[in-house]
Amino acid sequence: MRDDATGRTLTTREPRRIPWLDLVFGFGPMVPIAVGAAVAWWLNGQPLDYLVALFTLLYAASILLFLAGVRRGVSFRTEGGPQVSQLVTMLILYGLGLASLFTAVMGKAVPALAMLILGYAAIGILDPIAARAGEVPLAHARLRPLQMPIAVVSLAALLWLKLTAPY
Repeated sequence: MRDDATGRTLTTREPRRIPWLDLVFGFGPMVPIAVGAAVAWWLNGQPLDYLVALFTLLYAASILLFLAGVRRGVSFRTEGGPQVSQLVTMLILYGLGLASLFTAVMGKAVPALAMLILGYAAIGILDPIAARAGEVPLAHARLRPLQMPIAVVSLAALLWLKLTAPY
């Protein structure tokens, strides 16, 4: 690192492999989404299935909001400064997460789940592209396509449950 009166120059090296902490903190937050969807299916038609599904939806929204913040945080260390694509992606992810929270609170789980599915799918598709462009860590090119389908499939299962529920 070189620091002078005009700023700081950083030289970094990032691995192409997924660091073990990224595995822990990448897949760990997906577990409650998958478990919540499984429990909601198991409780289907019983009194608590709605609450389990709602809590899973709210948790998934909070993780999507966190991932939007991660995208913004990474942009601070992007060579050449934040890129427009990073900021647009962050705003879209944040908007989807926030809108899904508001929609869920208003009792509209189906559109909330649809927004979450769109947000998680976008990360799974866009992060490998952004990794090649130097806008996110290289490891995201391998991590996100493995990580995001867990959320997408789990949320799609909740969506199906909601679409077929008698209430």
